[in-house]
Amino acid sequence: MRTRSWAWGVSLAVLGAGCGPGGSGPSPADPVGTQQQAALSYNGLSFNGLSFNGLSFNGLSFNGLSFNGLSFNGLSSPAFASWFGLDPALAAEVMHYVVLCAVPAGQTRTYTDAGTSTAYTWSGLLGLAPGWSGGAAATVAEQQLVSACLAAHTNPFGVSVPISVQGRDALGQTIPSTPEELASFTRPESCFFGNLFQGEGVYAGSQNPPLDATQSTSRACAVVDGSGMPRIECAPLVYVGSCSAVCEPDGTAGLSFLHCSTGGVTYSPITTRIRDADVAVCGDGTCQVTESCGASTTYDACAADCGACP
Repeated sequence: MRTRSWAWGVSLAVLGAGCGPGGSGPSPADPVGTQQQAALSYNGLSFNGLSFNGLSFNGLSFNGLSFNGLSFNGLSSPAFASWFGLDPALAAEVMHYVVLCAVPAGQTRTYTDAGTSTAYTWSGLLGLAPGWSGGAAATVAEQQLVSACLAAHTNPFGVSVPISVQGRDALGQTIPSTPEELASFTRPESCFFGNLFQGEGVYAGSQNPPLDATQSTSRACAVVDGSGMPRIECAPLVYVGSCSAVCEPDGTAGLSFLHCSTGGVTYSPITTRIRDADVAVCGDGTCQVTESCGASTTYDACAADCGACP
């Protein structure tokens, strides 16, 4: 299991507003660009920081990533240079999460922009796409898992919180989790699936205990409240309802799903868990990015934390 902050890390469109993280969870920066990007991990946990703009790519076609694989030869190809040069800042953010999702822990991928001489280093973590990581063309299973992983690392508020990533890699091997991780990340959250490489979109379902009126979370795209629906629409992510309604449970692990289906297509999914401490509660003394001023005790009018509105 790997933990990552949910911000739609690779943000689906890099929509994330540059708000600082709130709550009691870790809030490390997710640097992209000119510095080496460390894989923010702890016992398989990762931090989501992909902006929504990353998933929609603002014109950066996801097909451009499938060329020669994530080997040195692939990243040194004219096709990759052309894709990267369309929007270097966005491409660097996307690659940070692509490598984190696809490449095993302990490995890095580097690229130097010939136009600017800027060197980028991205660290692997989850190893979901072993073939693609080694330089082969991405299989359908690898495309699906990397897409799901990118979706799981997005965050509509642009903040970074740790998530526990559950599931299997493209070879069917379970993502490892430690007892400590499972003991800390006790709150089931969401399932993610789709295929950005083939233009089939990305989808999310919920499996969280519904939030009450005092609770809120920056992981709001597929976390439901008492209405049974997410509080935020996070296009291009499509909400499909309860995970259990569209997914087949992984009977051996019990923490994830083997397959999820929509529109007649079956996908390999990723499942996430979070800590109870990363769910904000009106009255905890901190005005979180998910809370608003007001004269009530609800998350959107939280007088105790955010004061009265001017």
